[in-house]
Amino acid sequence: MKRDGSTTVVYAALGGNLAIAVTKFGAALYTGSSAMFTEALHSLVDTVDQGLLLYGMHRAKRPPDEAHPFGYGLELYFWSFVVALLIFSLGGAFAIYEGVEKIRHPEPIRDAWVNYTVLGLAVVFESYSFGVAWREMRRRHADVGMWSALRRSKDPTTFTVILEDGAALTGLVVAAIGVAVSEGFDEPRADGVASFAIGLLLVGVAVVLARETRSLLIGESASAALLTKARELVAQDGRIARIEDVRSLQIGTDSVVLAMVLGFRDGTSAEDRDAVLDETHGRLRSRLPSLAYVYLMAARGGP
Repeated sequence: MKRDGSTTVVYAALGGNLAIAVTKFGAALYTGSSAMFTEALHSLVDTVDQGLLLYGMHRAKRPPDEAHPFGYGLELYFWSFVVALLIFSLGGAFAIYEGVEKIRHPEPIRDAWVNYTVLGLAVVFESYSFGVAWREMRRRHADVGMWSALRRSKDPTTFTVILEDGAALTGLVVAAIGVAVSEGFDEPRADGVASFAIGLLLVGVAVVLARETRSLLIGESASAALLTKARELVAQDGRIARIEDVRSLQIGTDSVVLAMVLGFRDGTSAEDRDAVLDETHGRLRSRLPSLAYVYLMAARGGP
């Protein structure tokens, strides 16, 4: 079965994080590093998150039925919001707790070279996963910067992986610094400080993810670029004088409901209006595949 770009991004992240989590847990148990244990927990949470995203993608593909006439595309946004909650609670909050405990009860790190080896391997795996997600995001939004692309994106799977892997790479650097300071200056509390910092980083990522997915979950308009293109396609028919109202709703990663009220030029007969509405509907659906549902109506008071 051919996978789309979003599915490839999630599978790449899932495979990488699962391998990294197992390796990190082994290193944390062997060396006693709090920062490494926090990083292991971080990778485990990320692995669970990717599994939930895949589940959400599967559920979102179900066809419309009587209970959900517009389909189940919004379910992906729900599971993405759950992911944000998991990052906040199991990732960020626990990492902060672990860091505080290590600061209060410091213990020296054993065989720090194990941590360095694991962190180096993790950078390689995380960089690959991050690169896959980055290329997919740039493919979809090549005309704007990455932060604008994240804000504009209607695909929570891709921007979730980018934020998670970006946080993971940053966390690896912080963990390495914590281990190095702890070992080099014989200050085991530095390892706990690193864990605390990683926790704050994860909480920040969770807040950003929750805000973005919440906006999609409660009903967000289609992108400005899509609405501009829709207006241009409607304006191609000279019998349409104006667009009086436009309403849109993003109901899935690539699924939009669009409703327009069109005003016609004087002298346009009822038969011509019906023909224009049919032709415009067909033009919109053929040129903009993401328009799953299009509703066009003539403005009241027209000829």
